[in-house]
Amino acid sequence: MSHTEHSTLIRETMADWIRNAWDYSLMWVTCKVFGLAVAIFASLMIKRRMSHDNGIAATGTVRILDNPNIPLHRFFLPDRTFPCRIRHATATFLDDAVKGIRSMSIKFSDHHLESPFDLQMNTGEKSLFWSAASFLQFARMRKQQYGVQYREYYRKYPDGLDGAIEAIRENPKSFSDLRYYAKTPFRFVGEDFIPRYAKYRVIPGEPKTEETGKLKNPDPREIPNQRVAAHNPRGRNYLKYEYRDRVKKGPVHYLLQIQLRNAATDDKPEIFNNMLPWNEDLYPWHDLAEIEITETLNWNESCRTTFSLTHMPESLGIIPARSIFDYNSLNYMRAQSAVAHKARLLNYRLFGYPPEIPDNDNRNWSDWEKPPRILNRTYLVQKKN
Repeated sequence: MSHTEHSTLIRETMADWIRNAWDYSLMWVTCKVFGLAVAIFASLMIKRRMSHDNGIAATGTVRILDNPNIPLHRFFLPDRTFPCRIRHATATFLDDAVKGIRSMSIKFSDHHLESPFDLQMNTGEKSLFWSAASFLQFARMRKQQYGVQYREYYRKYPDGLDGAIEAIRENPKSFSDLRYYAKTPFRFVGEDFIPRYAKYRVIPGEPKTEETGKLKNPDPREIPNQRVAAHNPRGRNYLKYEYRDRVKKGPVHYLLQIQLRNAATDDKPEIFNNMLPWNEDLYPWHDLAEIEITETLNWNESCRTTFSLTHMPESLGIIPARSIFDYNSLNYMRAQSAVAHKARLLNYRLFGYPPEIPDNDNRNWSDWEKPPRILNRTYLVQKKN
């Protein structure tokens, strides 16, 4: 190699290093600022979650299954049993009857905060955003007004619209019959030390249970409209009440499943894209654990119950990201929200819990405090009566 070629190589190497360092620094600062902003303005000042205030928590146990199709892992040892806590919720709106995304989060402990392993999942195999950068656009372009939101976002990002069509559920019968996906991959390094990637989902304990609420023949133009239809007889808390009553009658069972694929140095970035589900013929789902829920928790305890992607063993944790456009930056950003969880809990201790969601008041609204600024005729009649 000539001196000129050697000098050129050094300059290119330095340029790549500087560019990568800049991209990572920008991601670090962006995600830290976002986490602090949520902590200060949402959690500490108005005791809000980012999007899932409307939920119900419950407790039970989770037992790891002996499945030879899953490589042995020191955390997921066969027959190992943990106390667990879960929380089901409807995203964004304080109304179970909206057309919306439903969630299930799991803690491998019965503590409101601390846990050796947490998962956060939503309905649908696809998401509405795929990186920290796209999530920031999603948040910026929300523009919610009385049950209608994200028109501009869906118009600009058709992939987000496809994800919404896949994830939104309308009038499901129960939280317990839905399928929930973590979507973005995680690490998985077992006792054989082979690096793998893992995705997780939860399905009903009886896998043949029909999933209710999927959109039938959806009109893409109507996806931003998540309002409760005027003729809908379901109450504002119908899913929470149904789940509470279901658990009173007997345990509710779920299966936690895992999807694995070996890591390689030449992996294409698209395998981390949560808008592209993995081929189930090549990477089948395997039963990892049984979940049995035996008791629901009251409103205050449901509010306290918090989940964080920082609660994972390193060998099962989030995959490192390099920039805000990296698909793995989405989990990196979620992990930075841990400070917001603690800020919200501090607010509860200082000022008490938010009020329970009333059964019938301000339908299609995502806040307790603010009444609609434009009072339509129906609302005026309700207030008059």
